[in-house]
Amino acid sequence: MTDSFEQLRQINQPDVRSKIRAGSYSGHTSGLADGFLQANLVILDQSYACDFMRFCQRNPKACPLVGVTDTGSPYMHTLGTDIDIRTDVPSYYVYRRGLLDETVTDISPLWNDQMVGFALGCSFTFEHALIRAGIPVWHIDNDRTVPMFKTNIDTIEAGPFAGPMVVSMRAIPSKKLEMVFSISANFPMAHGVPIHWGDPSVIGIADLNEPDWGDPSPVGDNEIAVFWACGVTPQAAILQAKPPISITHKPGQMLITDVAEDAEVPITSPAN
Repeated sequence: MTDSFEQLRQINQPDVRSKIRAGSYSGHTSGLADGFLQANLVILDQSYACDFMRFCQRNPKACPLVGVTDTGSPYMHTLGTDIDIRTDVPSYYVYRRGLLDETVTDISPLWNDQMVGFALGCSFTFEHALIRAGIPVWHIDNDRTVPMFKTNIDTIEAGPFAGPMVVSMRAIPSKKLEMVFSISANFPMAHGVPIHWGDPSVIGIADLNEPDWGDPSPVGDNEIAVFWACGVTPQAAILQAKPPISITHKPGQMLITDVAEDAEVPITSPAN
């Protein structure tokens, strides 16, 4: 039996993660688990772990590192009492030699004792605050996945990891742009303030109707396209690094943590 997005919007954060773990929901997580940090996920062999951690450290806007597992452990203890990264994401992308090979809902058969998991803060976290302030979020209202784009902004390389920054886009009422900056500034572990707004071509985006990931989102006459750094950036870097195997969340389908949405670094324990 599967659950719908609207059904999951009505239940609390632990129950949302339980539904995902049970395999009854495999859609986007934007708009779910109000009050809690959502996270992007990257899983690599330990031989790539140090270089990837350096990549995150050098690119904190796109890759705000909020949690790392012990080698061989699938449990993200600092983000939740029982988070199992093998099952607690709606869908996973499995890359082999830098190429997307399959999409699965459970990576338990792929897990081994040489793997390390990394959690990176996600902008879905602050969308609840935007809604509370009366700012519409189109992809939530329409049950779509936020559009994400590769840009012409280069990341700072670390070992084999390099590539373009990825951004997510939301159409914001022009008169509320200053408010959006003020709100998102309170969420430094969820990418913080936007990196660009207005003309998408300035950052290398040719067509807002053709996102690299997610669904197109309209920009109305009294709205402005606003772009945040995005935790899908590592997936672009994986295309260049080409590790034998790497696993990530499917873009738009996040790991829901037990950490309060406005947590500050360093994150050492989940919210009570």
